Amino acid sequence: MAAAASPARELTQNPLQKTWEPYDNGLPAGHSAQRGVCMTNCPTLIVMVGLPARGKTYISKKLTRYLNWIGVPTKEFNVGQYRRDLVKKYKSFEFFLPDNEEGLKIRRQCALAALNDVRQYLSEENGHVAVFDATNTTRERRETIYKFGEENGYKTFFVESVCVDPEVIAANIVQVKLGSPDYVDCSNDEATEDFMKRIECYKNSYETLDETLDKDLSYIKIMDVGRSYLVNRVMDHIQSRIVYYLMNIHVTPRSIYLCRHGESELNLKGRIGGDPGLSVRGKEFAKSLAQFINEQNIKDLKVWTSQMKRTIQTAEALGVPYEQWKVLNEIDAGVCEEMTYEEIQENYPLEFALRDQDKYRYRYPKGESYEDLVQRLEPVIMELERQENVLVICHQAVMRCLLAYFLDKPAEQLPYLKCPLHTVLKLTPVAYECWCGSVERRSSEDSAQPPIAPVPGRPPVLQRKSGK
Repeated sequence: MAAAASPARELTQNPLQKTWEPYDNGLPAGHSAQRGVCMTNCPTLIVMVGLPARGKTYISKKLTRYLNWIGVPTKEFNVGQYRRDLVKKYKSFEFFLPDNEEGLKIRRQCALAALNDVRQYLSEENGHVAVFDATNTTRERRETIYKFGEENGYKTFFVESVCVDPEVIAANIVQVKLGSPDYVDCSNDEATEDFMKRIECYKNSYETLDETLDKDLSYIKIMDVGRSYLVNRVMDHIQSRIVYYLMNIHVTPRSIYLCRHGESELNLKGRIGGDPGLSVRGKEFAKSLAQFINEQNIKDLKVWTSQMKRTIQTAEALGVPYEQWKVLNEIDAGVCEEMTYEEIQENYPLEFALRDQDKYRYRYPKGESYEDLVQRLEPVIMELERQENVLVICHQAVMRCLLAYFLDKPAEQLPYLKCPLHTVLKLTPVAYECWCGSVERRSSEDSAQPPIAPVPGRPPVLQRKSGK
Protein backbone atom coordinates (compact mmCIF):
# COMPACT_ATOMS: atom_id res chain seq x y z
CA MET A 1 0.00 0.00 0.00
CA ALA A 2 1.44 3.35 -1.05
CA ALA A 3 2.37 5.72 1.74
CA ALA A 4 0.25 8.83 2.05
CA ALA A 5 1.88 11.85 0.42
CA SER A 6 3.10 14.50 2.87
CA PRO A 7 1.11 17.71 2.74
CA ALA A 8 2.71 20.41 0.62
CA ARG A 9 4.62 22.85 2.75
CA GLU A 10 3.93 26.54 2.62
CA LEU A 11 6.50 28.75 0.83
CA THR A 12 7.40 32.09 2.34
CA GLN A 13 9.70 34.68 0.84
CA ASN A 14 12.79 35.60 2.85
CA PRO A 15 12.46 39.41 3.07
CA LEU A 16 16.22 39.99 3.21
CA GLN A 17 17.39 37.90 0.26
CA LYS A 18 14.06 37.74 -1.64
CA THR A 19 14.32 33.94 -1.90
CA TRP A 20 11.51 31.41 -1.40
CA GLU A 21 11.83 29.00 1.53
CA PRO A 22 9.60 26.14 2.78
CA TYR A 23 8.00 26.73 6.19
CA ASP A 24 6.42 24.35 8.70
CA ASN A 25 3.92 25.83 11.18
CA GLY A 26 5.13 29.34 10.45
CA LEU A 27 8.84 28.48 11.04
CA PRO A 28 11.62 27.85 8.48
CA ALA A 29 11.92 24.15 7.59
CA GLY A 30 14.72 22.39 9.44
CA HIS A 31 16.71 21.46 6.34
CA SER A 32 16.88 25.00 4.98
CA ALA A 33 20.46 25.86 4.05
CA GLN A 34 22.07 28.15 6.59
CA ARG A 35 25.65 27.83 5.36
CA GLY A 36 25.73 30.04 2.29
CA VAL A 37 26.71 28.62 -1.08
CA CYS A 38 26.70 24.81 -0.98
CA MET A 39 28.64 23.28 -3.85
CA THR A 40 29.22 19.77 -2.52
CA ASN A 41 27.10 17.22 -0.70
CA CYS A 42 29.99 16.53 1.69
CA PRO A 43 33.05 18.48 2.86
CA THR A 44 36.23 18.54 0.78
CA LEU A 45 39.77 17.97 2.05
CA ILE A 46 42.45 19.50 -0.19
CA VAL A 47 45.87 17.94 0.41
CA MET A 48 48.99 19.76 -0.78
CA VAL A 49 51.92 17.69 -2.09
CA GLY A 50 55.48 18.71 -2.94
CA LEU A 51 59.02 19.44 -1.83
CA PRO A 52 59.75 22.60 0.21
CA ALA A 53 59.99 25.88 -1.77
CA ARG A 54 57.58 24.68 -4.49
CA GLY A 55 54.85 27.23 -3.78
CA LYS A 56 52.51 24.98 -1.80
CA THR A 57 51.69 27.62 0.83
CA TYR A 58 51.30 30.28 -1.89
CA ILE A 59 48.75 28.03 -3.62
CA SER A 60 47.05 27.15 -0.30
CA LYS A 61 46.58 30.78 0.70
CA LYS A 62 45.34 31.91 -2.73
CA LEU A 63 42.92 28.99 -2.99
CA THR A 64 41.58 29.60 0.53
CA ARG A 65 41.09 33.29 -0.26
CA TYR A 66 39.28 32.53 -3.52
CA LEU A 67 36.92 29.92 -2.06
CA ASN A 68 36.00 32.14 0.89
CA TRP A 69 35.36 35.04 -1.50
CA ILE A 70 32.89 33.03 -3.61
CA GLY A 71 31.08 31.99 -0.42
CA VAL A 72 32.55 28.54 0.32
CA PRO A 73 33.74 28.46 3.98
CA THR A 74 37.39 27.39 3.74
CA LYS A 75 40.32 27.24 6.16
CA GLU A 76 44.01 26.50 5.70
CA PHE A 77 45.94 24.21 8.08
CA ASN A 78 49.70 24.71 7.74
CA VAL A 79 51.59 21.87 9.43
CA GLY A 80 54.81 23.92 9.47
CA GLN A 81 53.09 26.45 11.73
CA TYR A 82 52.02 23.65 14.08
CA ARG A 83 55.67 22.61 14.24
CA ARG A 84 56.81 26.18 14.98
CA ASP A 85 54.20 26.47 17.74
CA LEU A 86 55.41 23.23 19.32
CA VAL A 87 59.17 23.67 18.82
CA LYS A 88 59.79 27.30 19.72
CA LYS A 89 63.41 27.41 18.54
CA TYR A 90 64.42 26.02 15.14
CA LYS A 91 68.04 24.81 15.12
CA SER A 92 68.94 23.46 11.69
CA PHE A 93 68.01 21.21 8.75
CA GLU A 94 69.04 18.20 10.86
CA PHE A 95 65.55 18.28 12.42
CA PHE A 96 64.23 17.04 9.02
CA LEU A 97 66.74 14.24 8.47
CA PRO A 98 64.91 10.94 7.79
CA ASP A 99 66.87 9.17 10.56
CA ASN A 100 66.13 11.85 13.19
CA GLU A 101 63.68 9.89 15.35
CA GLU A 102 62.83 12.82 17.62
CA GLY A 103 62.18 15.05 14.60
CA LEU A 104 60.01 12.39 12.96
CA LYS A 105 57.98 11.98 16.16
CA ILE A 106 57.36 15.74 16.46
CA ARG A 107 56.45 16.11 12.79
CA ARG A 108 54.01 13.18 13.02
CA GLN A 109 52.49 14.71 16.17
CA CYS A 110 52.03 18.05 14.38
CA ALA A 111 50.41 16.39 11.35
CA LEU A 112 47.94 14.52 13.58
CA ALA A 113 47.13 17.72 15.51
CA ALA A 114 46.43 19.51 12.22
CA LEU A 115 44.19 16.64 11.02
CA ASN A 116 42.26 16.73 14.30
CA ASP A 117 41.65 20.44 13.73
CA VAL A 118 40.58 19.66 10.15
CA ARG A 119 38.01 17.20 11.53
CA GLN A 120 36.68 19.75 14.00
CA TYR A 121 36.40 22.44 11.32
CA LEU A 122 34.67 20.28 8.70
CA SER A 123 32.53 18.12 11.00
CA GLU A 124 31.65 20.48 13.85
CA GLU A 125 32.15 24.07 12.67
CA ASN A 126 30.25 23.89 9.36
CA GLY A 127 33.36 24.31 7.22
CA HIS A 128 33.05 23.21 3.59
CA VAL A 129 36.70 22.95 2.53
CA ALA A 130 39.92 22.39 4.51
CA VAL A 131 43.37 22.86 2.92
CA PHE A 132 46.00 20.60 4.52
CA ASP A 133 49.30 22.33 3.74
CA ALA A 134 52.34 20.06 4.24
CA THR A 135 54.90 18.24 2.09
CA ASN A 136 53.02 14.90 2.07
CA THR A 137 55.78 13.56 -0.18
CA THR A 138 55.33 9.81 0.42
CA ARG A 139 52.59 7.56 -0.88
CA GLU A 140 52.24 6.08 2.62
CA ARG A 141 51.52 9.52 4.15
CA ARG A 142 48.99 10.33 1.42
CA GLU A 143 47.26 6.98 1.93
CA THR A 144 46.92 7.75 5.65
CA ILE A 145 45.34 11.13 4.90
CA TYR A 146 43.05 9.60 2.26
CA LYS A 147 41.79 7.00 4.78
CA PHE A 148 41.25 9.81 7.31
CA GLY A 149 39.04 11.53 4.74
CA GLU A 150 37.11 8.36 3.97
CA GLU A 151 36.49 7.64 7.68
CA ASN A 152 35.07 11.11 8.20
CA GLY A 153 33.02 11.30 5.00
CA TYR A 154 35.22 13.85 3.18
CA LYS A 155 36.11 13.96 -0.49
CA THR A 156 39.90 14.21 -0.82
CA PHE A 157 41.58 16.15 -3.61
CA PHE A 158 45.37 16.33 -3.96
CA VAL A 159 47.23 19.38 -5.32
CA GLU A 160 50.87 18.67 -6.19
CA SER A 161 53.32 21.41 -7.12
CA VAL A 162 56.35 20.11 -9.02
CA CYS A 163 59.14 22.53 -9.81
CA VAL A 164 62.48 21.77 -11.48
CA ASP A 165 63.30 25.31 -12.63
CA PRO A 166 66.17 26.43 -10.33
CA GLU A 167 65.33 30.12 -10.86
CA VAL A 168 61.76 29.65 -9.60
CA ILE A 169 62.98 27.66 -6.58
CA ALA A 170 65.63 30.28 -5.75
CA ALA A 171 63.10 33.11 -6.10
CA ASN A 172 60.68 31.33 -3.74
CA ILE A 173 63.42 30.84 -1.15
CA VAL A 174 64.36 34.53 -1.30
CA GLN A 175 60.75 35.87 -1.28
CA VAL A 176 59.28 33.62 1.39
CA LYS A 177 61.59 31.30 3.27
CA LEU A 178 64.23 33.87 4.23
CA GLY A 179 61.51 35.81 6.05
CA SER A 180 60.37 32.71 7.93
CA PRO A 181 60.52 32.70 11.76
CA ASP A 182 62.88 29.71 11.38
CA TYR A 183 65.62 32.04 10.12
CA VAL A 184 65.02 35.20 12.09
CA ASP A 185 68.54 35.15 13.58
CA CYS A 186 70.38 34.02 10.42
CA SER A 187 72.02 35.86 7.56
CA ASN A 188 70.53 35.33 4.09
CA ASP A 189 73.44 33.10 3.05
CA GLU A 190 73.16 30.95 6.17
CA ALA A 191 69.39 30.64 5.76
CA THR A 192 69.67 29.73 2.07
CA GLU A 193 72.31 27.07 2.76
CA ASP A 194 70.27 25.51 5.58
CA PHE A 195 67.06 25.55 3.56
CA MET A 196 68.69 23.88 0.54
CA LYS A 197 69.86 21.11 2.88
CA ARG A 198 66.33 20.86 4.26
CA ILE A 199 65.03 20.23 0.74
CA GLU A 200 67.60 17.44 0.30
CA CYS A 201 66.17 15.72 3.41
CA TYR A 202 62.93 15.07 1.50
CA LYS A 203 64.27 14.22 -1.97
CA ASN A 204 65.23 10.57 -1.45
CA SER A 205 61.82 9.60 -0.09
CA TYR A 206 59.75 11.84 -2.45
CA GLU A 207 57.16 9.89 -4.44
CA THR A 208 55.36 12.08 -6.94
CA LEU A 209 51.72 11.44 -7.88
CA ASP A 210 51.76 8.83 -10.65
CA GLU A 211 49.26 8.37 -13.49
CA THR A 212 49.29 4.58 -13.00
CA LEU A 213 49.89 4.05 -9.27
CA ASP A 214 47.52 6.88 -8.25
CA LYS A 215 44.95 6.49 -11.03
CA ASP A 216 42.09 6.21 -8.53
CA LEU A 217 42.88 9.48 -6.74
CA SER A 218 41.47 12.91 -7.58
CA TYR A 219 44.28 15.38 -8.17
CA ILE A 220 45.86 18.18 -10.16
CA LYS A 221 49.61 18.23 -10.75
CA ILE A 222 51.06 21.67 -11.47
CA MET A 223 54.44 21.77 -13.22
CA ASP A 224 56.78 24.78 -12.86
CA VAL A 225 54.12 27.17 -11.51
CA GLY A 226 51.74 26.70 -14.43
CA ARG A 227 53.90 25.63 -17.38
CA SER A 228 51.75 22.50 -17.69
CA TYR A 229 49.12 20.55 -15.74
CA LEU A 230 47.94 16.99 -15.21
CA VAL A 231 44.37 16.56 -13.95
CA ASN A 232 42.89 13.23 -12.85
CA ARG A 233 39.38 12.16 -11.77
CA VAL A 234 37.66 15.47 -10.99
CA MET A 235 34.65 14.24 -9.01
CA ASP A 236 32.35 17.22 -8.39
CA HIS A 237 31.62 20.88 -8.93
CA ILE A 238 33.92 22.22 -6.20
CA GLN A 239 36.88 20.20 -7.51
CA SER A 240 36.15 21.54 -10.97
CA ARG A 241 36.17 25.12 -9.63
CA ILE A 242 39.46 24.45 -7.84
CA VAL A 243 41.09 23.11 -11.02
CA TYR A 244 39.81 26.03 -13.10
CA TYR A 245 41.16 28.54 -10.59
CA LEU A 246 44.57 26.88 -10.21
CA MET A 247 44.99 26.78 -13.99
CA ASN A 248 44.53 30.57 -14.15
CA ILE A 249 46.89 31.88 -11.46
CA HIS A 250 50.49 32.89 -12.18
CA VAL A 251 53.44 34.46 -10.34
CA THR A 252 54.56 37.05 -12.91
CA PRO A 253 55.13 40.43 -11.18
CA ARG A 254 52.32 42.85 -12.05
CA SER A 255 50.07 45.59 -10.67
CA ILE A 256 46.31 46.00 -10.80
CA TYR A 257 44.89 49.53 -10.70
CA LEU A 258 41.32 50.03 -9.49
CA CYS A 259 39.32 53.25 -9.63
CA ARG A 260 35.74 54.39 -9.87
CA HIS A 261 34.45 56.45 -12.76
CA GLY A 262 34.65 60.21 -12.43
CA GLU A 263 31.87 61.97 -10.53
CA SER A 264 28.53 61.57 -12.35
CA GLU A 265 25.52 63.84 -12.63
CA LEU A 266 23.59 61.53 -10.27
CA ASN A 267 26.47 61.53 -7.76
CA LEU A 268 25.96 65.30 -7.53
CA LYS A 269 22.30 64.75 -6.62
CA GLY A 270 22.97 61.92 -4.17
CA ARG A 271 21.07 59.40 -6.31
CA ILE A 272 22.14 55.79 -6.75
CA GLY A 273 22.40 53.73 -9.92
CA GLY A 274 21.12 54.87 -13.27
CA ASP A 275 23.30 55.46 -16.33
CA PRO A 276 24.25 59.14 -16.16
CA GLY A 277 27.19 60.90 -17.76
CA LEU A 278 30.08 62.64 -16.01
CA SER A 279 29.80 65.96 -14.21
CA VAL A 280 32.32 68.75 -14.82
CA ARG A 281 34.45 67.47 -11.91
CA GLY A 282 34.15 63.94 -13.27
CA LYS A 283 35.52 65.05 -16.63
CA GLU A 284 38.42 66.80 -14.86
CA PHE A 285 39.21 63.57 -13.05
CA ALA A 286 39.22 61.66 -16.35
CA LYS A 287 41.86 64.06 -17.71
CA SER A 288 43.86 63.79 -14.52
CA LEU A 289 43.66 59.99 -14.63
CA ALA A 290 45.04 60.05 -18.18
CA GLN A 291 47.96 62.19 -17.00
CA PHE A 292 48.63 59.86 -14.07
CA ILE A 293 48.57 56.68 -16.17
CA ASN A 294 50.87 58.28 -18.73
CA GLU A 295 53.34 59.24 -15.96
CA GLN A 296 53.44 55.64 -14.67
CA ASN A 297 54.75 54.29 -17.99
CA ILE A 298 53.09 50.90 -17.33
CA LYS A 299 54.15 48.12 -19.67
CA ASP A 300 51.37 46.55 -21.79
CA LEU A 301 48.58 48.08 -19.67
CA LYS A 302 45.08 46.82 -20.40
CA VAL A 303 42.07 49.00 -19.55
CA TRP A 304 38.67 47.56 -18.65
CA THR A 305 35.38 49.39 -18.08
CA SER A 306 31.75 48.49 -17.48
CA GLN A 307 29.15 49.09 -20.19
CA MET A 308 27.84 52.17 -18.38
CA LYS A 309 28.29 55.64 -19.76
CA ARG A 310 30.23 57.11 -16.85
CA THR A 311 33.03 54.50 -16.93
CA ILE A 312 33.29 54.67 -20.72
CA GLN A 313 33.54 58.48 -20.65
CA THR A 314 36.30 58.17 -18.04
CA ALA A 315 38.22 55.69 -20.22
CA GLU A 316 37.77 57.77 -23.37
CA ALA A 317 39.94 60.51 -21.85
CA LEU A 318 42.88 58.08 -21.64
CA GLY A 319 43.23 57.94 -25.41
CA VAL A 320 44.05 54.20 -25.36
CA PRO A 321 42.09 51.07 -26.35
CA TYR A 322 39.80 49.68 -23.65
CA GLU A 323 37.52 46.69 -23.22
CA GLN A 324 33.93 46.91 -21.99
CA TRP A 325 32.64 44.21 -19.59
CA LYS A 326 28.92 43.99 -18.85
CA VAL A 327 29.69 42.05 -15.63
CA LEU A 328 31.50 45.18 -14.35
CA ASN A 329 28.22 47.16 -14.35
CA GLU A 330 27.20 48.62 -10.98
CA ILE A 331 25.05 46.61 -8.57
CA ASP A 332 21.40 46.64 -9.70
CA ALA A 333 19.32 48.54 -7.13
CA GLY A 334 16.07 47.30 -8.70
CA VAL A 335 13.06 49.46 -7.79
CA CYS A 336 15.41 51.83 -5.93
CA GLU A 337 17.42 52.85 -9.00
CA GLU A 338 17.98 56.64 -9.29
CA MET A 339 16.52 57.27 -5.81
CA THR A 340 18.22 59.01 -2.89
CA TYR A 341 18.62 57.09 0.39
CA GLU A 342 16.14 59.50 1.98
CA GLU A 343 13.57 58.58 -0.69
CA ILE A 344 14.23 54.86 -0.15
CA GLN A 345 13.72 55.27 3.60
CA GLU A 346 10.49 57.17 3.01
CA ASN A 347 9.03 54.91 0.29
CA TYR A 348 10.45 51.53 1.39
CA PRO A 349 11.08 51.78 5.16
CA LEU A 350 11.18 47.99 5.64
CA GLU A 351 13.71 47.55 2.83
CA PHE A 352 15.83 50.35 4.26
CA ALA A 353 15.89 48.63 7.66
CA LEU A 354 16.60 45.18 6.19
CA ARG A 355 19.58 46.53 4.26
CA ASP A 356 21.03 47.84 7.51
CA GLN A 357 20.71 44.38 9.11
CA ASP A 358 22.87 42.53 6.57
CA LYS A 359 24.22 44.72 3.80
CA TYR A 360 26.16 41.87 2.15
CA ARG A 361 23.18 39.52 1.69
CA TYR A 362 20.41 42.12 1.35
CA ARG A 363 18.91 42.02 -2.15
CA TYR A 364 17.13 45.08 -3.56
CA PRO A 365 13.56 44.31 -4.74
CA LYS A 366 13.97 43.22 -8.41
CA GLY A 367 17.68 43.93 -8.03
CA GLU A 368 20.89 42.44 -6.64
CA SER A 369 22.81 41.92 -3.42
CA TYR A 370 26.56 42.15 -2.83
CA GLU A 371 26.47 38.34 -2.64
CA ASP A 372 24.97 38.25 -6.14
CA LEU A 373 27.58 40.72 -7.34
CA VAL A 374 30.47 38.54 -6.13
CA GLN A 375 29.12 35.60 -8.17
CA ARG A 376 28.73 37.89 -11.20
CA LEU A 377 32.31 39.14 -10.88
CA GLU A 378 34.00 35.73 -10.69
CA PRO A 379 34.95 35.76 -14.42
CA VAL A 380 36.63 39.14 -13.86
CA ILE A 381 38.73 37.71 -11.01
CA MET A 382 39.71 34.74 -13.17
CA GLU A 383 40.82 37.03 -15.98
CA LEU A 384 42.65 39.39 -13.60
CA GLU A 385 44.57 36.35 -12.31
CA ARG A 386 45.54 35.46 -15.89
CA GLN A 387 46.57 38.98 -16.90
CA GLU A 388 49.52 41.16 -15.97
CA ASN A 389 49.01 44.97 -15.66
CA VAL A 390 45.36 46.05 -15.76
CA LEU A 391 43.43 49.26 -14.97
CA VAL A 392 39.80 48.57 -14.03
CA ILE A 393 37.50 51.60 -14.19
CA CYS A 394 34.35 50.52 -12.41
CA HIS A 395 31.79 51.43 -9.73
CA GLN A 396 31.74 51.60 -5.94
CA ALA A 397 30.05 48.25 -5.17
CA VAL A 398 32.05 46.48 -7.89
CA MET A 399 35.31 47.95 -6.64
CA ARG A 400 34.52 46.83 -3.09
CA CYS A 401 34.02 43.24 -4.29
CA LEU A 402 37.29 43.19 -6.26
CA LEU A 403 39.19 44.81 -3.39
CA ALA A 404 37.81 42.30 -0.88
CA TYR A 405 39.17 39.45 -3.00
CA PHE A 406 42.70 40.82 -3.30
CA LEU A 407 42.94 41.99 0.33
CA ASP A 408 41.23 38.88 1.75
CA LYS A 409 38.41 40.73 3.49
CA PRO A 410 35.42 38.77 4.89
CA ALA A 411 31.89 39.19 3.55
CA GLU A 412 30.86 41.18 6.64
CA GLN A 413 33.46 43.89 5.88
CA LEU A 414 33.12 43.91 2.09
CA PRO A 415 30.15 46.34 1.78
CA TYR A 416 31.93 48.89 3.99
CA LEU A 417 35.31 49.07 2.25
CA LYS A 418 36.07 52.67 1.48
CA CYS A 419 36.39 53.31 -2.27
CA PRO A 420 36.11 57.08 -2.72
CA LEU A 421 35.66 58.89 -6.01
CA HIS A 422 38.72 60.27 -7.79
CA THR A 423 41.13 57.88 -6.07
CA VAL A 424 43.27 55.19 -7.73
CA LEU A 425 44.22 52.07 -5.77
CA LYS A 426 47.33 50.17 -6.86
CA LEU A 427 47.35 46.49 -5.88
CA THR A 428 50.63 44.57 -6.08
CA PRO A 429 50.28 40.83 -5.41
CA VAL A 430 53.31 39.46 -3.54
CA ALA A 431 54.10 36.06 -2.01
CA TYR A 432 51.37 35.59 0.61
CA GLU A 433 49.48 38.90 0.47
CA CYS A 434 48.65 41.92 -1.65
CA TRP A 435 50.17 45.36 -1.10
CA CYS A 436 47.83 48.31 -1.45
CA GLY A 437 48.67 51.95 -2.12
CA SER A 438 46.49 54.87 -3.21
CA VAL A 439 46.65 58.32 -4.74
CA GLU A 440 43.91 60.92 -4.90
CA ARG A 441 43.63 63.13 -7.99
CA ARG A 442 41.42 66.13 -7.48
CA SER A 443 42.00 68.17 -10.60
CA SER A 444 44.05 68.16 -13.77
CA GLU A 445 45.40 71.56 -12.66
CA ASP A 446 46.82 70.21 -9.40
CA SER A 447 50.53 69.65 -10.10
CA ALA A 448 51.60 68.60 -6.59
CA GLN A 449 50.36 65.02 -6.71
CA PRO A 450 51.54 62.41 -4.18
CA PRO A 451 53.06 59.26 -5.73
CA ILE A 452 51.50 55.84 -5.38
CA ALA A 453 53.51 53.98 -2.75
CA PRO A 454 52.67 50.34 -1.95
CA VAL A 455 52.17 49.96 1.79
CA PRO A 456 52.41 46.33 3.01
CA GLY A 457 49.38 45.17 4.94
CA ARG A 458 47.62 48.53 4.96
CA PRO A 459 43.90 47.73 5.00
CA PRO A 460 41.39 50.05 3.34
CA VAL A 461 39.38 52.18 5.74
CA LEU A 462 35.99 50.77 6.65
CA GLN A 463 33.11 53.08 5.91
CA ARG A 464 29.74 52.45 7.53
CA LYS A 465 26.31 53.28 6.11
CA SER A 466 27.38 55.22 3.06
CA GLY A 467 27.10 54.53 -0.63
CA LYS A 468 25.60 51.52 -2.32
